[in-house]
This record gives sequence, structure tokens and C-alpha cells, in this order.
Amino acid sequence: MNVAELLTIPASMFPDREILWFEERAMTYDALQAESARVAGALAGQGVRPGDRVAVIQTNTPEVIGALFGVLSLGAVFVPLNYRARREELAHMLEVARPCMLLAGDRYVESALEVVSWLHERDGGGTASPDVVTIEHPASGLPHLGSLGRSADLFEPVEVGDDDLAVLMFTSGTTANAKAVMLAHEDLVNFVFGTTEPADGSDRGSVLLAAPLYHIAGMSAVLSAAFAGRRIVAMRQFDEGEWLRLAQRQRVTHAFLVPTMVKHVLDHPAFPETDLSALSVLSYGAAPMPVSVIRRAIDAFPPTVQFINAFGQTETTSTVTTLTPEDHRIEGDPQTIERKLIRLASIGRPLADVELQIVGEDGAPLDRGQVGEVAVRTNRTMRGYFGQTEATERALHGGWLRTGDLGWQDEDGYVFLTGRRADLIIRGGENIAPEEVELVLASHPAVDEAAVVGIPDEEWGECVAAMVVLMPGASATEAELVEFCRDRLASFKKPERILFVDDLPRNSLGKVVRPEVRAQLVEMAAGA
Repeated sequence: MNVAELLTIPASMFPDREILWFEERAMTYDALQAESARVAGALAGQGVRPGDRVAVIQTNTPEVIGALFGVLSLGAVFVPLNYRARREELAHMLEVARPCMLLAGDRYVESALEVVSWLHERDGGGTASPDVVTIEHPASGLPHLGSLGRSADLFEPVEVGDDDLAVLMFTSGTTANAKAVMLAHEDLVNFVFGTTEPADGSDRGSVLLAAPLYHIAGMSAVLSAAFAGRRIVAMRQFDEGEWLRLAQRQRVTHAFLVPTMVKHVLDHPAFPETDLSALSVLSYGAAPMPVSVIRRAIDAFPPTVQFINAFGQTETTSTVTTLTPEDHRIEGDPQTIERKLIRLASIGRPLADVELQIVGEDGAPLDRGQVGEVAVRTNRTMRGYFGQTEATERALHGGWLRTGDLGWQDEDGYVFLTGRRADLIIRGGENIAPEEVELVLASHPAVDEAAVVGIPDEEWGECVAAMVVLMPGASATEAELVEFCRDRLASFKKPERILFVDDLPRNSLGKVVRPEVRAQLVEMAAGA
């Protein structure tokens, strides 16, 4: 089944139903399907064929959503690019994906042309230099997608094989160069079918789209909403004040936020006065959620809001485990409340279509309570990393995906993460999970956030170093925090260097960019 049919099937039944709202502009199923058909016709007229890759660099707009379904309708491969990427990062993505065309929004035309020109000069005009086409407004000297014509016979998606690629989606690249995850039509369809009821004409509410389409959370939200008949209220980019305004005005029922976004929403001055009574489901994920923040959210949002911690990866086509609304209801006898408070720090339990194991270095399953690497198996695991055979072989083993996340399961199957395998600190032969130290630091009353990494040390190989953000108006010294950790951790786990900063370096989805943290801490240590 072609992923584009997630739009065309409900559109054939409910053509006049509103499916998309964006900046005072409403689109029905019929209008969105027509837009995707126009895009498909325009691209076909330029020689785009099944299997060709079409890249897009633009924020969440109707043009991008139309491009998504249009590219998929052709059987071509949709490649959403991070519009926050720097030149070198964007060049890397284009070199890996090698698209035939790059669709660019107004704000990104100049940077797209700069990168394409740079690649063209460097490799002598090779296939890493795609044609740049504007997707919003015409620009001098460049073709505009809206003026490339259309083909009336492209209203129906082409037939594809289950294994045919639908999307190349780049990982966040917080620890190394981003890899291009290959997701086939079957993978995306399996996720939507396994988690979403098809549209039946009933009111399915509205989802506030704040995650970008270059992230699996944004992509899965659009595909699921289209198939379910849930109206998409799209934001160009996340802004906490605008999010609150739209949630109230559009009577939003469903939303997904990364933990940093949740905190920003709670901290906004308009939050106490905003009417969020329509909100029924607030999902969060993509980065670790501090227990203090989710507890604050549970208390601050209306009691009718159901919280869901949705953990997954691009490589698993979104969610593989969930901490359910019931897990977020902190009520019951004292023993139950204590257990639920502990499990708020978990990512919940696997979904019905997911097998999960905690495995050791040799890949063998470990007992409950033992820390190892999280491995999952599902019918929507990626097909590998595009053009990166060795990385694919490291990740996929006999149908199992080695996620790179370290963790353990309790007796009831709840999964607790302890860090990324690549982030593990090895000090004098002892393994230290950064998250363990971060949790202790964050429990200090003066500390708002902390990021912990290992930095080179002549004696121990690595030593523990921390970047710390203090609460507004609070104060603490390095010696005070080190002693605080010494009282609560094994001595070798305490931070030996602490750098106080105003904000942690993060990517656009709120994940801490550990290479930047490490670089600043190494620089501080060198100057000490």
C-alpha cells in the first residue's frame, strides 16, 4: 500500500471535511488531495520517477504537507531536511541522500543555493547538486513548484511494493553526523494501522502540530491524523505563546511536545489564564522527561488531560513503548503511589506490536533489573541506513534493532533508561551513566538542569564533568554541588569539574547536544 493512500482513502469518503488549518487558512480533504496531485504532476513533468529522492527544506506549511503526499504518490522518496542545519550539516545530508530536487521555502532558498553551489564546485557537478525549486513564492531565476504544471492522471497514488522506500529521515545527529534512516511504505503504514482508527465521519478532534516533519513525531502525527480524520492545526515552528493561543482558540484535543517544550509552556505567563479544557491527550517524548517537570505538568494542566510518554526512534517508525495515562494518575494507597512515582521516570512498556529485550555485549538477553542495551523487534523497523552498510550491520541483528540506549526492566516490564551507549563515561575502568549523575544534580534545590559528559583525563582516562543551569535567583558553588553528589553517589561518579551556564546547548527538538557540552567543558579544563 502506498503511504499516500492514508490521505486519498479518507478523502474519497469525506472530501468536504476540514483536515488542515494553517494561519487562518482551512483546507478540506479534497483541497489537500488536489494539492498533492498538483505536486505529483509538477514533479513528474520534471522527470521525477519512482525511487527518485526529493528533498524539502521548509517549516510546517500546507505546501510541505502537500509535497509529502505528492512525492509519495509518485512512488518517489520524501527527504525532509532540518531547516536549522548549518551549511556543513546540510551539505552532509545532501551528499548522503543525493536527491534529484531540493524544494525550498522562502527563508531557505538562499542557504539551499549556497550549499548546492558549494557542493557543485567541490565535486565538479556530481549528483550531490540537486535542482533547487521554490515551494512558497517565485524567486528570480529559479523554477517555482506552483508553475511547473500538473498532470490530471496523477490523482491516484502509483502502486508500490511494501519494501519500496517512502521516506529518508535523518537522525538528530547529537553525537555524530546524522544518518539517513530508510523507512519503507510498509513501515509507515504498519505504524498508522497499528495505532490509529480510520476516519468514519465522526469528530476526531484536532491535533496541534508543533514537531517538524523532519522528525518522526511530526511525520507520524500528519500521517495518523490524515487517516483518522483528525484536523491538523499546523504551526510553522514551535513558540510557547502561540502554542497556548492556538490550543485555546482551535479547541485542540491532541498534542505532542518534547520535554523542553512542556517546560516552556508551563513557564509562559499566559499559561494560568489559557483555557485548555478541550485538551484530552498530551503526549511527550524525543528526549528524557525530568520527573519534576512531568509532576508539575500533571498538577498544572486540567485533570481531564491524559498524559502519554511515547518513546521511540526514527529507526522504529516512531513509538515502541508508552507510559500510559493510568501510569500518570498519582493516586491509590501509599504503596501504589510510591510505585507510580518511581515509574514516572520510566518510558513505560512495549506496545502490542513490539518485542523488547535488554541485551548484553554478546546480544544475549539479560535478566530483569540488569542494565544492558535496549533491543526491539517490530514489523516497522527501518530497512537500514542509506548508503551506510557498516552502520546498518551494527544496528540490525537477526531482525532485532540495537537501539543504542542503555536501560533495564522492572518486574512488571517497565523500561528505565540509563543513558546512550555512546555517552557512557569510562573512568578508571568503571562505567558511569551520565543520566545517573544528572538526576542527582537536578535534585539539588538550586539546580534547574544539568548535562554530564566524560572529558579526557591523563590519570583516569576520562573524568566526570557537568554543565549546570541554576534556578532563577538561586546560587550554588562548584564545591557545594560536588559534595552534594559525593553524598549520594559512589565517589568515582561525582563530577570533578562543573561549568555554570545560562542554557544547555540543544538541538531544535530539545535534545542536549553533548558534543557541544563536551567541547565547552574540555576548553574550560584546558584553561584551568
